[in-house]
Amino acid sequence: MYIGNVDLEGLHHLVYEVVDNSIDEAMAGHCDKISVVIHSDMSVTVEDNGRGIPVDMHETEHIPACEVVMTKLHAGGKFDKDAYKVSGGLHGVGISVVNALSDRLEMVVCKNGSIHRQTYSKGEKVTELEIIGHTDNTGTKITFFPDFEVMNKNEFVYETLSRRMRELAFLNKGVRITIEDERSMEKDDFCYEGGIISFVEYLNRSVTPLHDPIYVSGEKRDVQLEVAIQYNDSFSEKLYSFANNIRTIEGGFHVSGLKGALTRTVNSYITSGSGNLPKNMQNIKISGDDMREGLSVVISVKLMEPQFEGQTKTKLGNNEVKGIVKKNHCQGSGCGKGKGCGKKGQGTCKKKRHITGFIPSGETGRMPVCRPGRKGIISGGGR
Repeated sequence: MYIGNVDLEGLHHLVYEVVDNSIDEAMAGHCDKISVVIHSDMSVTVEDNGRGIPVDMHETEHIPACEVVMTKLHAGGKFDKDAYKVSGGLHGVGISVVNALSDRLEMVVCKNGSIHRQTYSKGEKVTELEIIGHTDNTGTKITFFPDFEVMNKNEFVYETLSRRMRELAFLNKGVRITIEDERSMEKDDFCYEGGIISFVEYLNRSVTPLHDPIYVSGEKRDVQLEVAIQYNDSFSEKLYSFANNIRTIEGGFHVSGLKGALTRTVNSYITSGSGNLPKNMQNIKISGDDMREGLSVVISVKLMEPQFEGQTKTKLGNNEVKGIVKKNHCQGSGCGKGKGCGKKGQGTCKKKRHITGFIPSGETGRMPVCRPGRKGIISGGGR
């Protein structure tokens, strides 16, 4: 099942699939505005100001290219590396599956100076592609009404969809995403110039951050990496991982690479003797559990050929990403979270780890920051 299930999760996934096409346009640098509207009749409209789905005649199918995209599996632009270097689509089936699971769907494309329109029902063409007007704008608008003979749930949850739109705005800095619910008149407008730095600050909005966010970025073998890290005074871990803007709830090699690099980096700093640590503290071994207490982190990788486990893409399976994440994590740097500071020190003593005095009392606990030319680029702040 390409949408996971036919319950509430699957219903929301229909919206995600359409929005992901707009996000692909944004990642390619052709779109900076996306709007989502939940109508009172339970239909949904997703509109962007991208290039618009191609409307020219398809060379082999001999029908408009947009009709091929809407009705044929494995026909999306994800197979054309010139169209999308990086995309969330894996098999090019998303929008055609949404079409198949919609009682009715309307596609409006602004392209080549004209407004093109075509309608569908349950995956089948209802009307021919027609020109209904002229415009200087470009973009695509998809309005679909889910087929509730197939879908078990018939009520979108605004909070769930809004949360996902916020995530996408964080992950694509500068892209404005609006979402509106005509049923309740709720509306949100998301746009974050700080990107994932703003994301990690948002995660820590209800706790006390211990330092400015640490930002890591790098690119190797066509894999783009971004990591934002900020510790807080709580004991819980908040880890959000993404691959091509897709939330990898079950993690993957990018997450395992990050966790290993973070622990190794701090232990290397402790044993190097280059910091302000007392000599009796230089033999301490920090475990992965220690490192993840009070940790808020967002990791986002973008790659040309993602290997997800399952069409709903909850786990990234690209083994090579693990090494890239490790190598881009700067050695000899970290957040400087003090295991013996305040309540955190009390907690670790209770756990009998006997790790105290990691950061001298009164210091901010910020470790050295890597500069360009060393492994990776890390900077504090950058809001």
